[in-house]
Amino acid sequence: MIGCHTRFALRQGGLTLIEVLVSVIILLVGLLGLAALMTNSQKAEAESYQRAQALLLLQDMVGRINANRAVAACYAVTTDASTGTPYLGVGADVSTLVCGVGSATANTRAIQDLSAWSSLLAGASETSGGTNLGAMVGARGCVTAPNPNPDNIYTVSVAWQGLTATKAPDATLNCATGLYGDEKLRRVVSIPLRIADLD
Repeated sequence: MIGCHTRFALRQGGLTLIEVLVSVIILLVGLLGLAALMTNSQKAEAESYQRAQALLLLQDMVGRINANRAVAACYAVTTDASTGTPYLGVGADVSTLVCGVGSATANTRAIQDLSAWSSLLAGASETSGGTNLGAMVGARGCVTAPNPNPDNIYTVSVAWQGLTATKAPDATLNCATGLYGDEKLRRVVSIPLRIADLD
């Protein structure tokens, strides 16, 4: 009788070990899924943060143009709407900016606005160890105007590099086209701006 009871206890102990192993495997799969979920959540949060920064920079330039509307044409630095160049921000050369419309004071302010916006796009508002960190990854800004522009409509755009490939931007949003490798990584926010003729 004792031998039978011992064999049953050993068999029962073996079943318990298998149950524990299965439980550990299920727990491991669940933890791996949780880790993947957390990683995707962090990427989505970073994408959302970059978009919020881009919208702030977009509104910043719209405000600058509105405040100096007499020389709005000076802000239209992006002359090739098909490629979105030239642009301001990362890799831009602001030393070549010129403005020949309106008064000298308004011209100077327009150049200062464009230079300041370029610095903000390049992340100069926040630095660490000499590295700019205050903006989106590879941020660039474009201001375009059709030529001729009888309706005084300008398009202000901000482009940056996303963290994961999604859908390529609409064909009409060409700011910084081809500068981020895969077009599915390029993110763009844009707003049309109409300058009223108050004369």
